[in-house]
Formats: sequence, C-alpha cells, structure tokens
Amino acid sequence: MLKRLSLAAAALVVGAAPALAHVGAGATASFAAGVHHPLSGLDHMTVMVAVGLWAALKGGRALWAWPCSFVGVMLAGGLLGMAHVPVPFVEPAILASVVALGLLVALAVDLPVWLGGLVIGAFALFHGHAHGTEAAAGLSGLEYIAGFALATAALHLAGIAAGIGLARLDYRSMTRAAGAACAALGVAMIAGAL
Repeated sequence: MLKRLSLAAAALVVGAAPALAHVGAGATASFAAGVHHPLSGLDHMTVMVAVGLWAALKGGRALWAWPCSFVGVMLAGGLLGMAHVPVPFVEPAILASVVALGLLVALAVDLPVWLGGLVIGAFALFHGHAHGTEAAAGLSGLEYIAGFALATAALHLAGIAAGIGLARLDYRSMTRAAGAACAALGVAMIAGAL
C-alpha cells in the first residue's frame, strides 16, 4: 500500500503543472499579510486542514508531532526561499501534497508517527520555500513568515478539532470523505479546473 501511494505521489509531482499561486501573489511584507495568505488559497487551506485531519485519525503523539513537523520544516523551507536557495519542483510538489495528504486521510493510512512526520515534513519544505521566495527581505519578510506559520498552525488545529469532533460523533467516515474531497480538489488543481 505504501509503495503504491509513493508511486502515485511521484507521478503527480512529475506530471503536475505549476499552480502559479505563490511567487508574486499579493503583499508579503507584514505579519498580517502572512496570516492572511494561507487563508486565501485553496491549496494552502486544503493541505493544512488535511494534516490536522490525518493527525486526528492517528491520535496520540501525532496530534502534536505532525503539525509541529509541518510548521517547523515549513519555516526552514521559508528561510531557504528567502536566501534564494533553489529547490526543484516546488509548485508540482505543492499540488501533489494536496492529493497525497487527501489520500492519506481518505484511506486512513496508519503510518508510524516518525514516518508520517517525514512525509508531512517533505511536503512542508516545498510549501515553505514557495512562501520564502515571495517574502520581502529583512524584518518585514520574517514578520510575514511568522504570520504564515501562525495561520498554518491554526488550520492544523481546525483539522484536528474537526477530526476529533467527527470521531466523537462516530462519523469517522466523514473525516475520510473530507480526505477524499481534498484529493479530488488536488486532482482538479493539477488538471487546471480550479
């Protein structure tokens, strides 16, 4: 199962077209702009909530480890982007992350916490790099990255809350359906329908 998911994710990364949703998109020189940015893009919201949903499905240490992995590696990727360190396939990897994380939720894939953190961190690097490259130089760019990190963590928490709430209502299948919707949105973005 893991091998199939890995092959599917690799095919998506290679075949995806750029989202064109990052570099040069809007103001990137303030904390408020950083907070607003993840809330203004469907790819951002979908991935961040999917991380929370998947963490809720896994439970235990994943509830804090997976969101922390995403935010921490995203910040590192942001610093790489601000330093103009090139990272290949950023936009295709971001699109692939929407599909892959949606599928991980939809299929309720049960990975060890450390492996799930690696998967999430790998995608987070690309998300962070995209936003680091568009951040303004200096302190205002760091404020933007801080705002982006805070909004990202809030979206993770929203996904966790939704996943835990649905589980308590015995609607775990709805969490998985939300994952399927995430994956479908990712496919639509790759196809250029969104």
